[in-house]
Parts: sequence; C-alpha cells; structure tokens
Amino acid sequence: MSERERMEAGALYRFAGDAELMAMGARSRRLTRQYNATREDEGDRRRALLEELFGSVGEGAHVEPPLHCDYGCNVHAGARFFANFGLIVLDECRVAIGDNVMIGPRVSLCCAGHPIDAAVRTSGLEYGKPITIGNNVWIGAHTVVNPGVTIGDNTVIGSGSVVTKDVPANVVAAGNPCRVLRPITAEDAARWEVERDAYFRAVAAEAEG
Repeated sequence: MSERERMEAGALYRFAGDAELMAMGARSRRLTRQYNATREDEGDRRRALLEELFGSVGEGAHVEPPLHCDYGCNVHAGARFFANFGLIVLDECRVAIGDNVMIGPRVSLCCAGHPIDAAVRTSGLEYGKPITIGNNVWIGAHTVVNPGVTIGDNTVIGSGSVVTKDVPANVVAAGNPCRVLRPITAEDAARWEVERDAYFRAVAAEAEG
C-alpha cells in the first residue's frame, strides 16, 4: 500500500518524505490560498475552486473564507452546505457532510490523530479516522469534531463543543466532552413554526404597505 492508501484506510502512515502526500498538501494550500483571496462578488470563481479542491460538492454550497484543508480531496459536501468564517478540515480520511448542513465560525473537523506513546509518535507515524455529518445538522461556533465521529441527521451541536464520540440523530448536544442534552421534540417544531409563520405574515403586511 502507498502512504496515501494507508492514510485514507485509517492505518498508521508516514507523511514526512512521501512525495504524493506532500504534493497533495501543496495542491490544497495553493487552492485554499486562491480561494481565500477571492472577493465577495466572485461567486462563480469560488464555486470552481471548491469543485477543484473538494472531492465533491453539492449545489448551492457556500463556504466563507478563510478556509483551510490538509488535502481537500477527501471532503465531500452535500447540497446547500454552508460554512462560516474559518473552517478547518484535516481530511486525512473521508469527511462526509450531508445536505443542508450549517457550520458556524471557527469550527474544526479533525480526522488526524497521533499515537499516544511518545516514542511511536516522534517516529513520524500518524493516522486518521473518518468523520460523517448527517443531513440538516447545525454545528455551533468554535466546535471541534474529533477523528472517527459520526453526527446524526437533524442534530444541533452547541458552540464551543468538543465532539469526541458519536452523537445520534434528532438531539441537542453540547459541552466538552460533548454530551446529549435533550431530544429535539414536536414542541420545538411547533414553536419554530409559529415564529416562521409570524415572520411571513409580517413580511406580507409590509409588502402590502
């Protein structure tokens, strides 16, 4: 196996001195540098750069600069994905992001890991584990998602969380380490539907003058 194949399989691998991985890293830095230099009116250019950088990206996806990735090619983002300022993705393994995912500012998705034993760690060996984020997930600002984590559909992760273990679907979770606080309920839906309907009534009334 190549070092890239070992890395993407979640096995121990060595980055230092590997020509393929170093070239992949340089490519990512070139593309993110170009992306981060784009203007707010260059939507088409941003889209083209994201399509080149990421493994795949759905329709309507938007990432506010600055964006930083280790490789980019292992990131697969769904439709209408939105990431605010300062997203960091250490994508040694696959990072799968569903549709309608919202990510707050300064969030880190970190597949990368290092051995606990110092002697092995300083030998230059490292590893990665994949991250999976379901559909309709909202991740609050300054959250860190650790290697190997899966976050279920519709879940909300509170700001400042450190997500070290899987989080199920349809819950609110937060903290360091991140824990489930409560399920998302029918009462939540009813409350926010009332707020939504009030908004549209107000807009319609303003439009009528």
